[in-house]
Amino acid sequence: MSTSTPVDGRAAGPATTPRGRIPGTVWAALAVVYVVWGSTYLGIRIVVETMPPFLSAGARFITAGLLLSAVVAWRYGPAALRATRAQLGSAALVGLLLILGGNGLVVLAETSVPSGLAALLVAAVPMWVVVLRASTGDRPPPRTLAGVLVGLAGLAVLTSPGLSGSVRLSGVLMVVAASVLWSLGSFSAPRLKLPDNPFTGSAYQMFAGGAAAVVVGLLRGEHHGLDPAAFSTASWLALGYLTVVGSLVGFTAYVWLLQAAPLSLVSTYAYVNPVVAVALGTLILDEALSWQILVGGAIVVAAVGVIVGTERKK
Repeated sequence: MSTSTPVDGRAAGPATTPRGRIPGTVWAALAVVYVVWGSTYLGIRIVVETMPPFLSAGARFITAGLLLSAVVAWRYGPAALRATRAQLGSAALVGLLLILGGNGLVVLAETSVPSGLAALLVAAVPMWVVVLRASTGDRPPPRTLAGVLVGLAGLAVLTSPGLSGSVRLSGVLMVVAASVLWSLGSFSAPRLKLPDNPFTGSAYQMFAGGAAAVVVGLLRGEHHGLDPAAFSTASWLALGYLTVVGSLVGFTAYVWLLQAAPLSLVSTYAYVNPVVAVALGTLILDEALSWQILVGGAIVVAAVGVIVGTERKK
């Protein structure tokens, strides 16, 4: 999961070329977001095979925050890292919702839930954002509401493995809760006073969310009997991939896309990422593809496509 998400169609990138042709650099960056963010679910699953969930997630985001801060200082100058107390507080709140709540619960859930199923459940984020918008008095178009209802039906199908006992129900519910918290963080971010530089804001979100994840990990007792020598090479490599490629490269490509491409195009990651995640989980981890995952996933991805397609016409 990324640390920044388009929430309601109000963020807009500039037009592409005068003739509407999309440059190759945009397609390249979009491919990075598609593949990198789609692969993070696989990376998380490999990490938690031998590493504690919250402590590993905390280490990942604190390190990514340090790397991103260094990039900001190098690219824009140290002054770009300055932020007011209010901006820091807002960044911390968004970081807690996105990273501790949204990402942290997914990491914990993937100790018992297949990576592909987790990605399909998280794909419902645009649906929850529509629900949040409606709760604040914003009236989404009927087609958008229809997409939400269809998507909820898809979620019902996706949760059935937990009800039948083939997958731990608590893990499924954790991913659903994570997607709601991620939606809340995404919905709140543009309504809060964050640092002017989006990379600076993201770095502070990573620090806050990562530090909170470490605290939760300690409270859960993940440090008791911790033996780094027992961590597999695959888990170390996956953690490094998530830190550098998933958190830094993927996010940088995403923020650049928001400035260089139409939001309607950038938003397509919402229904491409889960497809990539399911494919990787099946090919690399040999995760089973039950009829519930195939049918429920197809319904959710189609519903998100309807929602994104409708919103980009507004």
